[in-house]
Amino acid sequence: MASRPAGETRQPAEETRPGEPRRRPRGAVRDGLVAAGLELARTGGPGAVVLREATRMVGVVPNAAYRHFADRDELLAAVCAAAMDELATRMAAGVARVRGRPGDATAARHRLRAIGTAYLAFAREEPGLFATAFALPQQHAYGPPDGGTGPDRSPLGQLRTALAVLAGAGPLREVPEAARRHLDELTLSFIQAGLA
Repeated sequence: MASRPAGETRQPAEETRPGEPRRRPRGAVRDGLVAAGLELARTGGPGAVVLREATRMVGVVPNAAYRHFADRDELLAAVCAAAMDELATRMAAGVARVRGRPGDATAARHRLRAIGTAYLAFAREEPGLFATAFALPQQHAYGPPDGGTGPDRSPLGQLRTALAVLAGAGPLREVPEAARRHLDELTLSFIQAGLA
């Protein structure tokens, strides 16, 4: 019998009987189905997100999906939210690269530009995910999470923040509040349509 280095213990083999299904960690199947849905969406857009194919990719029987999602639309909604999160992450990374004080008008313009650049790059580089992110706009909470007590990291929240900072920094300071609200509503309608 080979010796082990000091401090290393042998992990007991997981006991399974022949024909008994292998147990997965809680949430692993759901997370796997969403990840598989993202890959399907990446290559084929929202129409490619299909429960049967996602279960095949994860390596579970098709009925296993129904323990986590009522139907294909529920899986698509989860994939849609995950695609939107990916867009939000790219936008946040672009904003984080901009140097300058928060009240600096030049930095505020660069942050707004970084958001727009990330948005357009995502649409160009990931057309399937982009289409999927906006496939079910009614599935997105367009208000701040947690009732407005925390920062809104959604793509729309980041855009609203950048516009508000730009307005406070000077270039939009003279724009009346009603016009800024209209700009916000217009931006929301563009984002909902995936056209901004």
